[in-house]
Amino acid sequence: MNLYILRHASAGTPKPNPELDFKRPLDKEGKQHCLYLANILNALRVTFDAVVTSPLKRSVQTAQLVATETGFERPIVLAEELAPGADFAGFRKLLEEYGWAENLLVVGHSPNIQQFLGGLLVPRADGLKPVPIRMRKGSIARVTLTRGPAVLSSVLDPRTVRALYMTSTKSSRRKTSAK
Repeated sequence: MNLYILRHASAGTPKPNPELDFKRPLDKEGKQHCLYLANILNALRVTFDAVVTSPLKRSVQTAQLVATETGFERPIVLAEELAPGADFAGFRKLLEEYGWAENLLVVGHSPNIQQFLGGLLVPRADGLKPVPIRMRKGSIARVTLTRGPAVLSSVLDPRTVRALYMTSTKSSRRKTSAK
């Protein structure tokens, strides 16, 4: 399985009220980033068999924008195992449930999505929380899951995505001097 772990895109300042924060949408920058990321994934010919997201609005919007722009046509699944405060055991169970998928996209939040990535790459036998791996908002990591240990195949940071998008959309004709 190729597991794509995506931290939701920019959604502005967190709200102190948890009920309001649950409904916090992506901001303009976050929406634009999702479109850039989808463009890069399309250029890499990445398609998804399943898309699973946290039920919070900003994650759902991130999943919807990326999935739609990459041609994903099935329903997006909301999972509490990706919500803030979710634990690694629940995440592992979710992965087992989607073991049939060749390419799975999961969208979640900091810090748990970062701990899930760390737990896959550096399993801990002592029962403590996995070591988090830092991901900025809008970062996506590709992890190859086989029978052996998980392998981190790639990570795209939002700045890298923006740079790739900007260079890929410029004119491909070389500039020549006018004489």
